[in-house]
Amino acid sequence: MNILPTVIAEAQQAGGMFGGNSMWVMILIYGAIIAGVYFFLIRPNSKKKKEEAQMRNSLEIGDEITTIGGIMGRIVAIKDDEDAIIIETGSDRVKMKFKKWCISTVDTVKEKPANAAPEKKGFSFFKKKDKDAEETK
Repeated sequence: MNILPTVIAEAQQAGGMFGGNSMWVMILIYGAIIAGVYFFLIRPNSKKKKEEAQMRNSLEIGDEITTIGGIMGRIVAIKDDEDAIIIETGSDRVKMKFKKWCISTVDTVKEKPANAAPEKKGFSFFKKKDKDAEETK
């Protein structure tokens, strides 16, 4: 019957000895979860919004666009004071006015400048390109 108090005392000592360390482990786990949420959810979403804003700000007259509602047309006027565009659709030349935020895609293919750096996506160090192989193609 004297064994029970000694077991309880040893358990309390063990808890006191490892209690501080378990707090740091929990802080590290929460930090890893927050970092994971940031890198897998928040950062890609903000990157996508930034690319969409850049696409909408680089619109030019004559670009073929598609709205989020699926309407396709050619830009005939850009009204920066209203943050709107006027597009022309179909063969009957119907003109409609839309806000810039409703543009889904720009279908006009624009040529990139020759001195522009190539886009980097993903981990490119796994794919090693041989310059000699590209030159022979």
